[in-house]
Amino acid sequence: MKKVLIAYDSRTGKTEKMAEYIAEGIRFSGNEAELKRITTIKNRKELQGYDGYIFGSPTYHRDMIGTMKTFLFLVQTANLQGKAGGAFGSYTHSGDAPKLIFDTMENTFKMDMVNLGSFNLLEHLVSTIEGLRACQDYGKSLGNKLGR
Repeated sequence: MKKVLIAYDSRTGKTEKMAEYIAEGIRFSGNEAELKRITTIKNRKELQGYDGYIFGSPTYHRDMIGTMKTFLFLVQTANLQGKAGGAFGSYTHSGDAPKLIFDTMENTFKMDMVNLGSFNLLEHLVSTIEGLRACQDYGKSLGNKLGR
């Protein structure tokens, strides 16, 4: 069984709910998921010991939120090259944050990203059955990438 860290921050609770649903998908694939708010991760040692990483942030003013930017500077020191990764987030207007995070993970950190690309979901869809399933599918895709 492989272990995935889902590190996220949330302003309204929607991105947090997405993280929980994504974790279910990882577990459905036979792997373990651990959820952490990025503000609780204080050093790069806390990022070690995982086989995969999924980072989540809501979009705020066409960008990721500030705590995610700070977190990504910490992640850069953790040497996650070659590790499986994905990025997600909720939005009301533009939905830019997940792609920005995904591109950073892929191009700067040189991680092995999921084929689905970044995943964003309109806030009003997060609590629907379609939103739930879409989040679970994203988690399953990273879990399947890892195998068992």
